[in-house]
Amino acid sequence: MASSRFVYVTYIRTTPEKLWQALIEPEITKQCWCGTWQECEWKAGASWRLMIPDGRVGDSGEVLEIEPHRRLVLKWRNEFIPELRAEGYSRMTYELEPRGKSVKLTVIHEIDKTDSKLIEGVSNGWPSILASLKSLLETGESLEETRTWPKGF
Repeated sequence: MASSRFVYVTYIRTTPEKLWQALIEPEITKQCWCGTWQECEWKAGASWRLMIPDGRVGDSGEVLEIEPHRRLVLKWRNEFIPELRAEGYSRMTYELEPRGKSVKLTVIHEIDKTDSKLIEGVSNGWPSILASLKSLLETGESLEETRTWPKGF
């Protein structure tokens, strides 16, 4: 079991198929994940990168498990903050479960390191990104705060 762990659960009024697309499609992630997008073939063993709007690689890793519309597990390392990069690879899991006309989305981000600065950071970032994703899927508009990359970051 990981030494540092962040877990977030939300319910989104959508279908598993639409939520899955929103989690992986660049046109959608740009709207609610600070202008970033992911580059990946979306199959087990594929390399994964989260790209920052200025062209830097924000995070990188590998697809460990993938079950479309149900589960995605990524090996994940921060690339642009040296202190976080030094912690090495973490593990991020999306779990999607249909719940009537909604989908229960669970995000688990964990690392085998006590008092991880990476997990502290994602614990502050994931809630706003996921709230923005929920807003986008339910209303057609993401939260304004998550539409662009923060200046100076």
